Amino acid sequence: MKTYQALIFDCDGTLADTMPIHYRAWSRAAEQFGFTLSEDRFYSLGGVPVAKIVDMLLREAGLTEDVQRIVEFKEAAYLESLPHIQPVEPVLDIARAYRGQLPLGVASGSTREMVLRTLGQLGITDWFDCIVGADDTERHKPEPDCFLEAARRLGVEPAGCCVYEDTDTGMEAGRRAGMDCVDIRDFHTPARISDAC
Repeated sequence: MKTYQALIFDCDGTLADTMPIHYRAWSRAAEQFGFTLSEDRFYSLGGVPVAKIVDMLLREAGLTEDVQRIVEFKEAAYLESLPHIQPVEPVLDIARAYRGQLPLGVASGSTREMVLRTLGQLGITDWFDCIVGADDTERHKPEPDCFLEAARRLGVEPAGCCVYEDTDTGMEAGRRAGMDCVDIRDFHTPARISDAC
């Protein structure tokens, strides 16, 4: 087994099982502002920053709403449900095992503020030596920038990092960064809204 110099984790869907809560927030925003976003499409956009998704959905629907207003509405709806998030225990077990032994980072398509709130809710913020959010890089997943920035902040070459991800977009970003990637979907099945129906 390869020895890594650092581990980098995605947040939503990887460390925290937040995707159903995010989808509920998106559904509320879609209803409020008149666009559509199916659950399958939502999951296919994992790792893409909220503002980019809003802009894309508005263009597709021919709407001219203010992107930032919708982003704020969606994020507020998410924060209302934040107390209900659950950790992805198998991934937390990995982070817990390497905490203090290897540098650990988080690289997310969510804003830094949302990542900090999510990690704070789980009580694990101090496990990580760096946190890179969507507002820390110009380009986002599937581009490798967030992972490269995390490696830089951790003081480790990209080839010495292993990424933990839950989306195809994130896996592609990790590979483009020259990092090994672990697809947590191989050992964790995320909850979906449609499963509860």
